[in-house]
Amino acid sequence: MTPAPSRPTDSLFAQRAFMRLWVSRLAGTSGAQMLMVALGWQMYDLTGSAWDLGLVGLLQFLPALLLVLVAGQVVDRYQRGRIIAGCHATMLGISLALAIGSAAGAVTREWLLLLSVALGVVRAFQMPAQQALVPALVPPELLPRALAFASSGLQGAIIAGPALGGLVYALGAVAVYALCAVHFLAAGWLVASIVHAQVHAPERPGWRTLLAGVDYVWRHKVVLGAVSLDFFAVLLGGAVALLPIYARDILHVGPWGLGLLRAAPALGALVMSVALTRWPVRRRSGAWLLGAVAVYGLTTLVFGVSTSFGLSLAMLAFGGAADMISVVIRQTLVQLETPDAMRGRVSAVNSVFIGGSNQLGEFESGATAAWLGAAGSVVLGGAGTLLVAALWVRLFPRLARRDALVGAR
Repeated sequence: MTPAPSRPTDSLFAQRAFMRLWVSRLAGTSGAQMLMVALGWQMYDLTGSAWDLGLVGLLQFLPALLLVLVAGQVVDRYQRGRIIAGCHATMLGISLALAIGSAAGAVTREWLLLLSVALGVVRAFQMPAQQALVPALVPPELLPRALAFASSGLQGAIIAGPALGGLVYALGAVAVYALCAVHFLAAGWLVASIVHAQVHAPERPGWRTLLAGVDYVWRHKVVLGAVSLDFFAVLLGGAVALLPIYARDILHVGPWGLGLLRAAPALGALVMSVALTRWPVRRRSGAWLLGAVAVYGLTTLVFGVSTSFGLSLAMLAFGGAADMISVVIRQTLVQLETPDAMRGRVSAVNSVFIGGSNQLGEFESGATAAWLGAAGSVVLGGAGTLLVAALWVRLFPRLARRDALVGAR
């Protein structure tokens, strides 16, 4: 029996599926950003405690760490689109619970912390499923452009979501949570309609398959070098946690300036993601990756010593642009170097690296700022990032010498 010929509209189906995923991520990310703005503001209204605000972030990170092995296994054994749809449905339920509780005046500190844990559980499954789904919809040669295009929408949602959430919060927490619910409903409906091929993990569940993602990352040095480079660069070079100190005490620009400082990295990343969609990195990808991390470290260092608001904004924007280059190259390398049957488990490990670098980076910034001051902490972090970029050339020579981003092993 001869195999059925491929349909001429297969590529069109794939494009439509990718666009549905893109719009779904746009709606879901906007909803998540608005939800976090409202939840954080409501927590501070209730307790007035910075410690409780920190707990909200920590309780969202811990489930991703604890569930990394389970989440990766689930993503590799079941339809990724349905997993993402289930995550959006759970977020819809959380939003409705918060809206109803806020309307009844029943929201408490403990309730918000418990729902933060629930959000962390959802994220533990959603992030690796989304990362692993894109290569199933896009041919390898188009993956760098697809990831850059996806990142442009993501950065746009990160910029617009908090602003919209803060604006709607003027009408009350109930209005924000209701709007979040609409976003999650739309996101879940869009992704649930995606049909995609998936090579399921053939092994029976067990410790060997649970640990397969960690083992794969450890044995494949290009993947290990890429994800660990991003981890240490963001861990050392992140300055976001200290931006309120810079806005008030160093740059003297107040809350409005803090808003611009927080938006600058995302704006730079958005511009670069659009550029990478048009002009993707094709050759010398390893040099581009390490060079982008070095630029990120350099801009962080200059930001650390700057007392000019304009220069500080420029450095944050350039740093965001450089970070976007490294993100697109790293994600492309990780996905192309990983077999489809392993992508869920490897993406789960990668998600922990991403989440860990952001959360631990904020802790590192605060701890060193208490010792060296805000400027000393940021300068030390920028210098550390430059050192990491140089060390990775020696520690991961295959990554540094990587030429073609697509089609090389």
